[in-house]
Amino acid sequence: MPSKKSSPKSKVLKGCKIMIYTKTGDNGTTSLVGGSRVSKCTQRVKSYGTVDELNSHMGLTAEMMITLYGKTELDSDIREQFNILYSQFKKIQNTLFVIQTLLATEDSETYKKLPQLNPDASTEIENWIDSINSKLPKLNSFVIPGGSMLAAQIHVTRTVCRRAERETVQLNEKENVEENILKYINRLSDYLFVVSRFVLYLEKKKEIFWSAE
Repeated sequence: MPSKKSSPKSKVLKGCKIMIYTKTGDNGTTSLVGGSRVSKCTQRVKSYGTVDELNSHMGLTAEMMITLYGKTELDSDIREQFNILYSQFKKIQNTLFVIQTLLATEDSETYKKLPQLNPDASTEIENWIDSINSKLPKLNSFVIPGGSMLAAQIHVTRTVCRRAERETVQLNEKENVEENILKYINRLSDYLFVVSRFVLYLEKKKEIFWSAE
């Protein structure tokens, strides 16, 4: 049986004392992981801050999903699909926390001691995309966000993901960002797009397609 003892990397975060307010940020600066202080409007802070925002939207979407459909009298197969999506969202949230922590770290020695992004994380997302996409009708037009409240919220989450990607790409132009992080965030937005379609499929609601008229 695997040991339940904390790894040295997990202790880097678990050993931190969590304080609700410190007053140290009243002058517009914040502490990065490792202790250095920077302006709250630096690109690094924008990058991990937007990933934090994305994580919050993922949480909201997951709870909407399970509240609406996880315990209803829906067909058991459909209910199970929503529970699978919920589990995927929760796993993604944990991964995003790792990513935002890494983005909040500029000191290379501290970075090495932190929990790292699994190199297979993007492949797992791709596998989920392929599985979901195989159940969907072929797409022949651009999709307009909407169709249901849940699907619309997933599109909001997707667009926040795209913004997180833009902020992280911009950070990468100034400072080196791990390639696997950039790849994961990019793939996540693709996943959210197919999930938005899949949700409407499960809800038996129509997609809204763009029209030139």
